[in-house]
Amino acid sequence: MTPAPPADSSGAAGELSLRVSVATLVRVVFDHPQAGQLMLALERKATLFEPAGQQAVRVSAQPFGGAIRLRDPAALQSLLSDFQFDSQRSRAEQDFRLLIRPADWPRLRAFVVRRLAAPDDAVLDADPARELAEEFADALALHLRPEQYTLRPLGVRVQDAPVPTTNPRAPGRPTARIHRLFEARLQDAALAQAVLANSARYTDDDLRDQALARLRQGGPGRANAALVLPLPALTAAYQSLAPAARAAPFNFDGHSLEPNVMVVLSGD
Repeated sequence: MTPAPPADSSGAAGELSLRVSVATLVRVVFDHPQAGQLMLALERKATLFEPAGQQAVRVSAQPFGGAIRLRDPAALQSLLSDFQFDSQRSRAEQDFRLLIRPADWPRLRAFVVRRLAAPDDAVLDADPARELAEEFADALALHLRPEQYTLRPLGVRVQDAPVPTTNPRAPGRPTARIHRLFEARLQDAALAQAVLANSARYTDDDLRDQALARLRQGGPGRANAALVLPLPALTAAYQSLAPAARAAPFNFDGHSLEPNVMVVLSGD
C-alpha cells in the first residue's frame, strides 16, 4: 500500500488538530423472509444536540459497529510525537478516537493498517462480535447469539481527506478515518423477522419523541432502533450520486443516512 500524504486539517501542523477515528463497521444483511430480497439493517439513532444553545434531536442511520478499542495505548507513545483522546469518555473507554498532529498521520495510518491485518492483535481490539451483540441488545432488545449469523471480513478502508465529524464527543473536528469492515449475514429467519418488525414499528418522529421524553425524565436524550432498507435499491441510489456528494448525509426513503453507509455498500 502506498503511504498517503499527510492529512490536511484546519489547524497548524504542530498542533493536535487532526482527529483520527478507527472503527469497525458491520454490513448486516439478510434475505427478506417473504420477498427473498436482500436487505440491509442499519442502526437508527435519535441523539440530542444543542445548536446555538437550542435543544434539538437529530435522527440518522448508520452501520452497526463502533470505535476499535486500544488494548495498549502506550504502544502509540513511541510512534507519535504527541496525542490525546478526543474526550474524557473516549479515554475512559479506550476508544481509538484521537487528536494528533497532521504530520503524524502517515505514520499512524501505516501502523493501524498493519495491526488490523493481525487476527488477534495485542494493541487493537477489532473483533466486532461483542459490539454487534451490545448494539442489537440496545437498539432492538434482542439477544444476538453467534449461531444466528455468519461473519466474514471485507477488508480495510482508509479516508485520508479529513471531514468534520458530527460526533458529539468532538463536534466539527476535521477527522480522518480507518474502517475495518465485516459482513454479518443473519441466518435465523425469526431473527430477521424481528429486525424487520422493529424497523417498521418506529418512525423517526417516534424516536425523536422518545429521546425528548427520556431527557425530561432525567435520562440520556437518545433513542434507537433498526432501519431496514432494500440493499439493491440503496446501492443504486448511492451510485447515482456524484463522488463529492457521498461524503455528506444522504436522504433515502425519507431517512437521513450517515456517509459511512456508503463504506459498507462498497465493502467487497
